[in-house]
Order: sequence, then C-alpha cells, then structure tokens
Amino acid sequence: MGLTAQSTGIHAFLEELSHSPLKADAVVALAGNPNTGKSTVFNGLTGLNQHTGNWPGKTVVLAKGNYRHKNKNITLVDLPGTYSLLANSADEQVARDFICFGDPDATVVVADATCLERNLNLVLQVIEITPKTILCVNLVDEAKRKRIAVDCPGLERSLGIPVIPTAARDKVGLTELKEAIHKVAFGLQSNQPKRIIYNERLEAAIGRIQGEVERLFQGKFNSRWVALRLLDGDPSIIHEMRNYLENGPGSKQNKIDGRGSGML
Repeated sequence: MGLTAQSTGIHAFLEELSHSPLKADAVVALAGNPNTGKSTVFNGLTGLNQHTGNWPGKTVVLAKGNYRHKNKNITLVDLPGTYSLLANSADEQVARDFICFGDPDATVVVADATCLERNLNLVLQVIEITPKTILCVNLVDEAKRKRIAVDCPGLERSLGIPVIPTAARDKVGLTELKEAIHKVAFGLQSNQPKRIIYNERLEAAIGRIQGEVERLFQGKFNSRWVALRLLDGDPSIIHEMRNYLENGPGSKQNKIDGRGSGML
C-alpha cells in the first residue's frame, strides 16, 4: 500500500505523536552534532520510558521518550545527529522539518564542551528558526580534564538563550536542564536570541520575501528563516511549505477530517 502525502513526513509524525497513550503537556526536540553525548542526555532524561521508530516515508530512525517534571508530562524527540539544518541529507531534512514545521515547545541543542566552536554552527541555525532554544553544553567533565573552561553565563549572554552545563554520563546538570526546559516550554522564560544581521542588500531581499511568507502562513513559523532558505534556492523547503499548506493544521483537508485543531 503506497504512502500518501498525508501519511508521510512531518504531518504523519505529528499525528502519531498526538495518538500517543501518554498525553504530552509539552513536546521538546533534542538536536545536536554527532558524538556530543546527545543520546546519553536523552537516556538520562527519559530513562526506560522510550521507544524508537522510523520517520514516516524515510529510512531515518528517531527515538521518542517521556519524563515527568513538576507534574507535567514531557515528550522528548531525539532528532538525528546533524552538523547543520541545510537539508543536504535525509537526517538534516528530518531534523529541520521537525524544528521548523513541527513547532516543538522547546528545542535543546546538545554541544560538546571540548570542541564548542565547531558545534555552535548548529546552535546559530536553530535559534534562527525558533527563540525557544536551550543550549546544553555536555561533556564538561572531559573538558575539565583537558583544561578547557567554558564560560556558560557569558555564552548565555552572548546567545540570548539558556545555557546549561552537563556531564550526562554521571547525570550532572540534568535536573537543571529539566528546569530550563520547563521554563521555556511553558512560557515562564522568554528568550531573546541574538539575530544574525547580513549585508544591506540581503536584508532588503529577506524583508521582501518575509512579508509574503507572513501573509501565507500567518506567523505559523519563522518567516525570516524561511526567507533565507528560499534565497539559498533550497527546493525541499518549497516542497514542505506546499505540503504544510495542503496538509498542515488549518488546511482544507484537515478541516474536513477534523484534524485542524492542532496535532500535538
């Protein structure tokens, strides 16, 4: 039996989440470069309350898990490890689509404290999509052994988002990470991420495209980031935008079958 547009990709995944036996009070994305200890952070937060499955329509495996904090059920989606969100691979496209079109209540980016500069490229890409971002600086124990000191408060001021140091293997910092997720996901803290400003000509082009995106999608996701991807000539973002209009929340089809009230 073939998969339809509605049974593949982001919309099918969100529908699957909405039918989970455990109702989530918040859905949180977990992103990061490979080899940052992201899976260890995921396991430390969710324990045994997790399972894996394929992204509908692609051979990309995702882990989903749950934990409870302050009487709230949190569903954590462990996205594929990627170096960027430019959709040059299936893993990158899945991570990008979930963060951009899935509208998670918060996104945690896990970075390696021993090579933080390399990891910050993904952090900057994520905060261009959503202000509801948290940076988890993992492996601080290894950094300390290598005599590397990370100024997390200074990094937090520079980025405008919460920065939480962790050593997930020893469960150090995970309680603080849960608290940061709680504040961001439930609107108890409003992030002010630093915006990257481009040259004058590019900013003018972004503004023109951004206005059209806002008109079409009415603030459903970050119009500035979409404008940048369109200027990059990324064909996959055009496909996902069309798919969102045809099958996403509020679309004609979802109003017919009763899913227009939101998937999560």
